[in-house]
Amino acid sequence: MNWLDEGALFSQIGAFLTEDLGRGDITTQATIARNTRARGRFLAKEPMVIAGLEAVEAVFSTLDAQQQLEAFASDGEEVEAGKVIARTSGFADVLLAGERVALNLLQRLSGIATLTRTFVRAIEGTSAQIVDTRKTTPGLRMLEKYAVVSGGARNHRFGLDDGVLIKGNHIALAGGVAAAVKRAREAVGHLHKIEIAVSDEKDLRDAIKGGADILWLDNLNLEETARMVKIARELAPQIALESSGGITLENVRAYAEAGVDLISIGALTHSARAMDISFTIQAG
Repeated sequence: MNWLDEGALFSQIGAFLTEDLGRGDITTQATIARNTRARGRFLAKEPMVIAGLEAVEAVFSTLDAQQQLEAFASDGEEVEAGKVIARTSGFADVLLAGERVALNLLQRLSGIATLTRTFVRAIEGTSAQIVDTRKTTPGLRMLEKYAVVSGGARNHRFGLDDGVLIKGNHIALAGGVAAAVKRAREAVGHLHKIEIAVSDEKDLRDAIKGGADILWLDNLNLEETARMVKIARELAPQIALESSGGITLENVRAYAEAGVDLISIGALTHSARAMDISFTIQAG
């Protein structure tokens, strides 16, 4: 996770642990003798793509700076059911205190990576790329977008300060596609690309004439998408085209074959199910 902000990661992990631990793990304090040593291991209970191992390690090292995780898989790697993903050893109270947060993160992020890999595989051989959206869990965007990359896709903008994407509400308030592109072009620096939603041929022509860099074909059916792609390629062969909305595993390849460059899938982060992973602890 070299591109992640390590300070931000540990800050988030600290907040997650505070939420779970509160004033302390009273169950462990009541039942386990202090300084008891233990070993724990993470086991995949189904096939999956792994993501989040560094976050897991951060959970335990936040509780005990000497705690380390021994990984037997890497983020982005596909594993089968029964695979020992990682193990750790240390004080039993540390393992028990970090267990739920570590599992929640590993299960959630591996779920995103696994679903992402499925979409990426579905369009192999085309020139399109799968990208994510801002439809992430509040507080988890950095990690969830990392999981998307682990699954083989690419990130769309990280936040509102990361790029110009003019949507329907912006267009309505600005007075139309042409006006919105013109105002954006005059306002942003030369390093910023401008992407705008277009829903019909007039919008598409206005956007291209105004100098938009990327056209966002949002919630268009396959037939409409193919028609808009053809028109756009004739008017501006180098312009980038993105499809979004109503795209599923069943139809994603057809959208890719329609000629778009990017396919953004909100489901990668808002609908991925958690993977089945266990964490078992033994004395020793």
